Amino acid sequence: MTGIVVKSTGSWYLVRETATGQLHRCRLRGKFKNKNLKVSNPLAVGDQVEFTVEEQTEGAGVIHHIEPRRNYIIRRSVHKSEHAHIVAANLDLALLVVTLVSPATSFGFIDRFLVTAEAYGIPVQLIFNKVDLYDEELAGYQEQILKMYRRTGYEGLRCSAHTGEGLADIDALLDGRVTLLSGHSGVGKSTLINALVPDLDIKTSEISEFSDKGVHTTTFAEMLEVRPGTYIIDTPGIKELGLVDIPPAQLAHYFPEMRALLNQCRYHNCQHVHEPGCAVREAVDKGKIALPRYDSYLSMLADQDNRH
Repeated sequence: MTGIVVKSTGSWYLVRETATGQLHRCRLRGKFKNKNLKVSNPLAVGDQVEFTVEEQTEGAGVIHHIEPRRNYIIRRSVHKSEHAHIVAANLDLALLVVTLVSPATSFGFIDRFLVTAEAYGIPVQLIFNKVDLYDEELAGYQEQILKMYRRTGYEGLRCSAHTGEGLADIDALLDGRVTLLSGHSGVGKSTLINALVPDLDIKTSEISEFSDKGVHTTTFAEMLEVRPGTYIIDTPGIKELGLVDIPPAQLAHYFPEMRALLNQCRYHNCQHVHEPGCAVREAVDKGKIALPRYDSYLSMLADQDNRH
């Protein structure tokens, strides 16, 4: 049978059968290696799998094949620095929930997420939550940030999970897609999901029961059905987002505003730091590339050089 992984505890996986929508508690047969990729989790939420149900275990199954992934969001593993952790796979869209207060999301975090999504071809929109807490000055600042990212090609929305502002726009974005919802802890992802899907308790009762088996599951994502054909993948709050498998020489390719200028630098291997005749640095000086974005690039470049 075929299905999609909708929840994982690291050793057991909840798989939704494609044909019936029935949920099966499955384990993985043998060791699965991800080609050229050292990961702490061989299977991720969103993975399409083939599995067999074992009659003697009341609907439990064994996963014996993982379909090739269309894309995925990946980060450095928290526990094993030399390993990566696949957050979720086979996504149509990623929504990054950011806040300017309680807590404030840094440009560095936003840009690392955007670079990771860009590297794997995943469209992203920024969701500015908690706008009900903004005073006039903060609202103006948030509008400037939104404009900066729009100039780069990334759309964004203002919303408040508490007042309902922007929720209809977010719901329209989700329609007919598998969407990853991500962000720091405390940015209001859970409140947002509860506001978008008020009857979620009914839909996740089976999954919750599966989660409450005494296994520590907070480091894993979970796919929730908003309505037929529309799914949100909820993820635990990410503290840090270390880049994975992006060599320093390729980093600028994942900044759209830099990518447009790469063939204009004097040197083909320009890293856009101190080389003469650098079109990227010239664009920064002229205000065509936003300084916070360039600072994020330099920060990531330093990380790339030092991560081993």
